[in-house]
Amino acid sequence: MREALRLARVAAAAGEVPVGAVVVANAEIIGRGWNAPLTRHDPTAHAEILALREAAKRLANYRLEDATLYCTLEPCVMCAGALVAARLRRLVFAARDLRFGGVRSKFRLADSDVLNHRVEVEEGLLAVESVELLQQFFEKRR
Repeated sequence: MREALRLARVAAAAGEVPVGAVVVANAEIIGRGWNAPLTRHDPTAHAEILALREAAKRLANYRLEDATLYCTLEPCVMCAGALVAARLRRLVFAARDLRFGGVRSKFRLADSDVLNHRVEVEEGLLAVESVELLQQFFEKRR
């Protein structure tokens, strides 16, 4: 999660909402991402999506069945759907996204009984640090 926080700071330095994500398999980071929809002109360039893309490319397989994604903020609905599509084993996120959260706050997409795959979900790891980073970012923008 510390690496995800570092990546969130990269996003903030680029003027993006500070969210970072890493995919880990076999105790090794195989995918990294930070929010970049503004700089990439791509509405799907969320930290989680970019980390999943890198991990899948590295493994030459879209299925990430033995992987864990660590993210500084609760994934949105789009990203939660991508976690299910990737057959990710586990998601660990720092802070809830009370406005757009697709895993706990607004929806429970990642471990829904109606989908073909359920992701194990844990929350709260380094939440204070993640929330502080987000608050500082938005305070500067006001």
